[in-house]
Amino acid sequence: MEHGGAKHHRQRVSEALRDEISTLIEGELADPRIGLATVSEVQISPDGRTARVFVAVLGDDKEAERTMEGLNAARQYMRREVAERLGLRQAPELLFQIDRSEQIGARVEELLGRLNKRQKK
Repeated sequence: MEHGGAKHHRQRVSEALRDEISTLIEGELADPRIGLATVSEVQISPDGRTARVFVAVLGDDKEAERTMEGLNAARQYMRREVAERLGLRQAPELLFQIDRSEQIGARVEELLGRLNKRQKK
């Protein structure tokens, strides 16, 4: 069972990580592979050693793949930067993952719309 204070601390750190990584992606990374991407969520493991960074990418699957390549190439740089900016002794290993929740949500909305049309007939 996790102590409430530790959980709250991890939540605060994950929000700070999300903000700093977003800032890095939006303005400081010059990699041309990185397209229009936003950090939607950061989940830190209970031991604090890894952080899963969920990234929503505007564009098709090929664009998302190129963006992920660019982010993974800059992973160590971002890890050092967020450690320094947030004053962390040990920054978590950053694991980037595509966030498809927006696409899934749009698909669910589309299916619900079709279902409603059928029921009205």
